[in-house]
Amino acid sequence: MQKNKKNKDKYYKDLGFKCGLEIHQQLDTEKKLFCRCKTVLHNEKPDATILRHMRPTLSELGEYDGTALMEFKTKKNVTYELYNDTVCTYEMDDTPPFKLNEQALDIALEIGLMLNCNIVDEIHISRKQYLDGSIPTGFQRTGIIGVEGEIPYKNKKIGIIQLGLEEDACREISDKGHEIIFRTDRLSIPLVEVVTYPDIKTPSEAVEVAELIGRLLRSTAKVRRGLGSTRQDVNVSIKVGTRIELKGISKLQHIKDAVANEAERQKALLEIRDELRSRGISENNFKSDFKDVTNIFNKTKSKKLKHVIKNKDKIYAVVLRGYAGILDKKTQKNKIFSDEISGRIRVIACIDKLPNIIHRSKFEEFGISNKEKDSLEKILNAKIADSIVLVWGNKKDLKTAVEEIKIRAKEAIKGVPSETRQVFKDGTNDFERILPGPDRMYPDTDSPPTAITEKHLKRIKKTLPEKIWLTEKRLTELKIPENLVKKLSISKYLDLFYKIINELGIDPVLVATSLEEKTKYLRRKGKRIDLVSEKNIYDIFKNYKENRFSKEAIPEILSFLSDYPKKDLDDAIKKLDIKALSIDDLNKEIEKVISKDKKRYQNNKQKINAIMGEVMKVARNRIDGEKVRERILKILNS
Repeated sequence: MQKNKKNKDKYYKDLGFKCGLEIHQQLDTEKKLFCRCKTVLHNEKPDATILRHMRPTLSELGEYDGTALMEFKTKKNVTYELYNDTVCTYEMDDTPPFKLNEQALDIALEIGLMLNCNIVDEIHISRKQYLDGSIPTGFQRTGIIGVEGEIPYKNKKIGIIQLGLEEDACREISDKGHEIIFRTDRLSIPLVEVVTYPDIKTPSEAVEVAELIGRLLRSTAKVRRGLGSTRQDVNVSIKVGTRIELKGISKLQHIKDAVANEAERQKALLEIRDELRSRGISENNFKSDFKDVTNIFNKTKSKKLKHVIKNKDKIYAVVLRGYAGILDKKTQKNKIFSDEISGRIRVIACIDKLPNIIHRSKFEEFGISNKEKDSLEKILNAKIADSIVLVWGNKKDLKTAVEEIKIRAKEAIKGVPSETRQVFKDGTNDFERILPGPDRMYPDTDSPPTAITEKHLKRIKKTLPEKIWLTEKRLTELKIPENLVKKLSISKYLDLFYKIINELGIDPVLVATSLEEKTKYLRRKGKRIDLVSEKNIYDIFKNYKENRFSKEAIPEILSFLSDYPKKDLDDAIKKLDIKALSIDDLNKEIEKVISKDKKRYQNNKQKINAIMGEVMKVARNRIDGEKVRERILKILNS
């Protein structure tokens, strides 16, 4: 296993693999970041909807951002679902932002200090353009809280480029063709963005570092939990490759496969680049033509194209000179280079019913006859060295599609284009948008700077939680198993855990197991364990220490108190009929069981378990099982 790991590490080192993270974590605040609306999510019918269209704006230098221009090509009709209690005129860009949410700022400063960042003297809010419709204003308001931090990971440090505080975007409900629907309840919920340097050298490290940062954020007990509250963007590149942003990975377990797959994709794209260059194809001599070939397929037997003709759509053919076989080159698991082109068309031309293209080597598979193939080759003057791509739709979308086919094919000559890509559960990815450039950001003139004073930081430092790696080290020294260390270090019960073991002197493993594993088990059974007060939990362990019941009784008492949170421990003991069992009474019960059937309990390897089963019918919840076993052994040996 160790040898295999070393081989993998060497493989990624030789590949020149580099990876950095952008961790987005919602903060647990009562109000949104730039207004005073509630931070709740809805699933019911919206109170109202509005329709908008997005248009790019010039940067401060009089330039357009490439991503904004790409998203403008999609010509989306953007519908927003509104709820009266979570949206106001700020979200709809009808009024300027309110003052920055102080609760969110304090949490962000706390996180910045825990990441060992240098905190800025003033927070300046910037606008980050988003023309995908996810923010009605067309931009996200964001500010830098701290820079140049670091966290320890194994035998090295992971550098933190910056910590940002920003507003979240809308939730996407559906995206079909030119119609996209967003729900605005999540819009402007405060979140922090932790951006690391590309110090991560293997896919396994990417998962572990993301998990470490996630645990650090949760250890504050001031971040939101649940699906969608945390999102990981992963930046990946290899030697001679390009930085690719893998967007919105919601689950840690998906990171490793996603990152490894992207490294292989870039390696494959560089091999395609080398193949094209060996054929003498360059950006300067790249050639491509297209024709409307709808008439060729008027009487086609191809089911796919017959459906296109029936819908009165058009079919265009694009010839890529010298690209024979290139579109069949494998790029990812179950994906080839034609999927790179297909993804661009799906997003930018909004031709999103797959398959949306057919290329030359797949003609027979799709029922295109030899006669139709010959007609295509003739009208395009296509040689055996060329590749032909068919695409269909309305004229407006086809114009965009043809342009994107040419752009993506030409980009293959350079190697790996800079993109943001969507990740799927199987680790593969597809095009989402062009990677944004510096023209995307510009100052927000509606938001005044917010000063961060030494007095303000001093107040935050007074209640700063212990750093997660120090907490985990301390818990490990208490002989707590690794899986429990990770859970307890970010648990709301951590302070209570320390209080119980320090004041009552109870076995730390028992307390950790009860507070984490047993409560998790009860929650799965539908018990409202969070309603049990910390006082009642403390009293449970205090009475256990006084031998009023066994440790096996602790989950039953917790279960009772979760059902009746206004009752106390005495009520639970009375209702569950738990009575302490003395050692003398225990000895009598053991001797009574043995005397009933002496032959059964002699010279039997399982005799202790058999006696235990009988005695525990009486001793259950009243005295620890270890003590019962201990007394049985003593009596049998005597």
